[in-house]
Amino acid sequence: MSTAPAESAGAGSTASAVPGRASRLPSLTGMRFFAAFLVFLFHLSLLDAYSTTGEGHGPFASALKNGGWAGVTFFFILSGFVLTWSARDNDTSRAFWGRRLVKIYPNHVVTFFLALASYAYVSATWGRGIPNFLLLQAWIPRDDVFFSINNPSWSLSCELVFYLLFPALNSAVRRIRAERLWWWAAGTSAAIVLLPLVVQLLPTGQTFGPHHANSPLYGHSITQMWLVYIFPPVRVLDFLLGILMARIVLAGRWVGPGVLPALALTVAAYAASLYVPFLFSLNAVVVVPFALLISAAAARDAQGRGTAVSGRVWVWLGEVSFAFYLVHQILLSVTQERFGFRTAHSPAVAVGVAALVAAVSLLLAWLLFVGVERPAVRAWARRARTARQASATATPDPSRPPRDDSDRAVTVGTT
Repeated sequence: MSTAPAESAGAGSTASAVPGRASRLPSLTGMRFFAAFLVFLFHLSLLDAYSTTGEGHGPFASALKNGGWAGVTFFFILSGFVLTWSARDNDTSRAFWGRRLVKIYPNHVVTFFLALASYAYVSATWGRGIPNFLLLQAWIPRDDVFFSINNPSWSLSCELVFYLLFPALNSAVRRIRAERLWWWAAGTSAAIVLLPLVVQLLPTGQTFGPHHANSPLYGHSITQMWLVYIFPPVRVLDFLLGILMARIVLAGRWVGPGVLPALALTVAAYAASLYVPFLFSLNAVVVVPFALLISAAAARDAQGRGTAVSGRVWVWLGEVSFAFYLVHQILLSVTQERFGFRTAHSPAVAVGVAALVAAVSLLLAWLLFVGVERPAVRAWARRARTARQASATATPDPSRPPRDDSDRAVTVGTT
């Protein structure tokens, strides 16, 4: 895989050069790992050894309390961006859906059964397991369903909806006049930011109970949180924002900040999210900075300048980040529930266990990537090529341009 040389992220990009869709985006691949690792740190902070109710969660858990929400929001925006960037004019909806399904579902099936065999069988029921296996759990407003089995997989339930809608959304966005794209992006962002204001007016209903005592969810409304953060039609807004930002960059309309200013804005927004009301902390505060950061990095990559995370190591980490995202919670749960790690007797032990779990998770992620994800994607691509060749042999059409059905979005990837 070719990547642009790693450089320090810096000056802003302008509309002086319109990138082509063939441009690789190694920086976005590298940034994926940071988002996945942020989710890992969030889930780590929920373990008894790192956060206890009696200690008020402590500085580590307090600093990471919004890390999970932020990481997933980044992935959702990124998903819309890279799918738009790699979209092909001669693609079909059926071919696109097949590629995306084979990208996520094999990994999900493997980690579903791994989680079930490791610890989740204790609380698993048919009413929880079937929606989870079919990736329908995000449609059910019950925390014992949408967070069941391997709980990070709830986001894949949203991704399936994104993939289903993408051909129509992308077609609609492409009909928007270039000079109006920023207005549409601003309107979509405003809808995301204002949604918690509307949802908090709804009845509270049942709240997250003792099972979430170590979590920032504890005591908050399940229904309200579900509507703002889990419900797939609502999260389509994040995905749509990614589509719009990609169209802005592709249309040569990017006039936003450079990577470093966008990164500084992102860090400041995350810090601010630690102090806002709960529903606003889920994604409203960070969604605009994330959209700007992703677009700034993509514009820089498209100009061949690269960033500090566009090198080979970061790209590799980004490529395995989807698998890392799916396996890390299993390792964390096994560490606490099976090995009984509930107390860290010293900071050295706490850091050591965290580093060990992260390393093993990364190893398992690599094995899942090379043993399941990549072979499945390649097998599908070979099958598609064979089908096209057979069709071309039967009914040759010299006016039709050749197509490559290998998943170019894999270079950037989604989760």
